Amino acid sequence: MNGKQLKNSILQWAIQGKLVQQDPNDEPASVLLEHIREEKAKLVKEKKIKKDKNESIIYRGDDNSYYEKFLASGEVKCIDDEIPFEIPQGWEWTRIGNIFNHTSGKQQSGSNKNGGTPQKFITTSNLYWGYFILDNVKVMNFTEEEIKTSSATKGDLLVCEGGAGYGRSAIWNYDYDICLQNHVHRLRPCVNGICEYVYHFIYLLKESNNLASVGTAMPGLSANRLKGLLLPFPPLPEQKRIVAKLEELLPLIKKYSEVQDCLEELNISINDKLKKSILQEAIQGKLVPQIADEGTAQELLEQIRQEKLQLVKDGKLKKSALTDSIIFKGDDNKYYEQVSNENTDITEEIPFDLPNNWTWIRFGEYVRMSIGKTPPRGETKYWTNGIYPWVSISDMSDYGLVKTTKETVSEYAQSLFGDISSVGTLIMSFKLTVGRTSILDISAYHNEAVISIYPFVDKDYRTRNYLFYILPIISNLGDSKDAIKGKTLNSKSLNNLLLPLPPLNEQGRIVAIIEQLFDKLR
Repeated sequence: MNGKQLKNSILQWAIQGKLVQQDPNDEPASVLLEHIREEKAKLVKEKKIKKDKNESIIYRGDDNSYYEKFLASGEVKCIDDEIPFEIPQGWEWTRIGNIFNHTSGKQQSGSNKNGGTPQKFITTSNLYWGYFILDNVKVMNFTEEEIKTSSATKGDLLVCEGGAGYGRSAIWNYDYDICLQNHVHRLRPCVNGICEYVYHFIYLLKESNNLASVGTAMPGLSANRLKGLLLPFPPLPEQKRIVAKLEELLPLIKKYSEVQDCLEELNISINDKLKKSILQEAIQGKLVPQIADEGTAQELLEQIRQEKLQLVKDGKLKKSALTDSIIFKGDDNKYYEQVSNENTDITEEIPFDLPNNWTWIRFGEYVRMSIGKTPPRGETKYWTNGIYPWVSISDMSDYGLVKTTKETVSEYAQSLFGDISSVGTLIMSFKLTVGRTSILDISAYHNEAVISIYPFVDKDYRTRNYLFYILPIISNLGDSKDAIKGKTLNSKSLNNLLLPLPPLNEQGRIVAIIEQLFDKLR
């Protein structure tokens, strides 16, 4: 149970009479409601408020059903279907409109045609759960009559009517009065001491999605809906005990929620760190044991060289691609790169040592890459009636499959791309979000921030799957000399990326263990 759920559970206990004990010496809520009706009748007689035609009394009949009697008309109706739970003895069901005098503020306008004087006024942007923000209070003209009917005084409960924050409530506890906008409800209590309990009740209804008016295009809280809310109403002393207990518990719940949030963040970060640790072990040759019978990475390099020769012979690869880079460790324990007949010391580029049967290789020596492109946005022929999926980074997920794309391109776009990347192709982002890998579950084109990767030797997708897991960590090695630097890369950066290369069979075993361990972390 998270903090929010715990808070709502405690509030639910509160309104069901389960949070504090009942005291048989408390004056029943029925007496309090009768006192409120008398007070409202007095205010009506003094013409301070208008008579509420919907004022009612809710009671339980001899048949054990609940009934509501409307005082103005004498109409009585059964409301069993509205009663959500049983309440303790001494409590009563009532409507919020029965215990408060309701009004709304004035519609916001820059016009002064009605006269009046400039007055500060509260809008929904000033009203939050349990507090007000008053450093941005607006000013509008109000007449003397509007000030009387559209202002809050100390002790009033104010409630937001509409917008995303509908239902937000707070008690106006300042020693001065303030005017109100029409999207703010004012509930003025007929007796002191009931606002705090009702505030928590409204909060619970909002959290449980039982507050908004129905049948409206946008969620909101109309005056009729607010006044018609069915309220479990305890005796006044019990209301005070409930509020006191909530004030005691809510800070503890807040701390619990904060601790739980930290714990969830920690769990997420731990999983992320564990995954990175697993991958770090993998690229250093520490995740699985080396097996002599599986051969060496040097043998794999020879297979790659033979594959390149065949592709050149078939006209599928330029002859310049045959200029191999060979990386080796010299007798002086330094790392060298041989290109043609020239040796270069690259020791500073090497982040760690590898097992004897592994080697370092440049990314461009190991795979072919295809960079995508974005058809001109201004030329609709490339985008209208799109039939080919077009991948952007937002369509990719870390270590995931691309099954759908947000955008497609038309047949006209084919001439811009060349061959489409087929199902099963490994793709990687190399701009902005660097090193995100995914596998295509659909044939698709992609934009210029994504590359398709085609290993020269890839029996049973072993190399593809190995690159799928290690490229994100290899391409983000922090300050390591082989890391891709910056937020925007180019072909040279990609080609020069250093990869730790195990024998092909070991690549398969590494992937199997990675997937096994990652599955346990889900």
